[in-house]
Amino acid sequence: MLLRTAEDRPYRFDAGALCLELLTTGGPGDFARYEVLDEPGSLLRWVAASRLPGGLRLDVDEAAVAQARRLRDALWRMAGARVHSCDPDPADVSTVNAAAAEPPLVFGIAGDGSRQWAPGRACVAQLLSTVARDAVELFTGPYAHRVRECAAPDCHLLFVDTSRPGRRRWCAMEHCGNRNKVRAHRARQAMGDGS
Repeated sequence: MLLRTAEDRPYRFDAGALCLELLTTGGPGDFARYEVLDEPGSLLRWVAASRLPGGLRLDVDEAAVAQARRLRDALWRMAGARVHSCDPDPADVSTVNAAAAEPPLVFGIAGDGSRQWAPGRACVAQLLSTVARDAVELFTGPYAHRVRECAAPDCHLLFVDTSRPGRRRWCAMEHCGNRNKVRAHRARQAMGDGS
């Protein structure tokens, strides 16, 4: 996904999972100040920016946006619980399970043999089912222990560390990782100047 810094500079963020990409749209508590899911067009923009293949035709209304926010907030709390080695809230688990129980988005085969979205318009319940099923796979799969929070003290982005050594610390090296390198370099210079 392409995100923007506070200074409006773009940077690439790979959450590693569709369900964690949804968390970039705001969230519960302190994350409400980052809310962008405020109308149907904003959910469509997230879909276009997500790892989902292009071309999905989706029917969205205000009620569907509220459903997406409910699922997103439950996923925030569940991912946070995972990061901090806590048990998830049963209400959040129920929210994710209920969404996952709905029929997901469906693919078909085009005349040229390529993969395409099934004909017609999809509903948001199918989108949320697909996101929730991704969360079930993540939180119960082999990378469940690799859900991480960015190590920068002022960044709370969550991601799946899919690196081979499993030592990814930053949401994006070009953003938080680089800022950390600059801070460390300046601190070393300051120590050298004070000698």
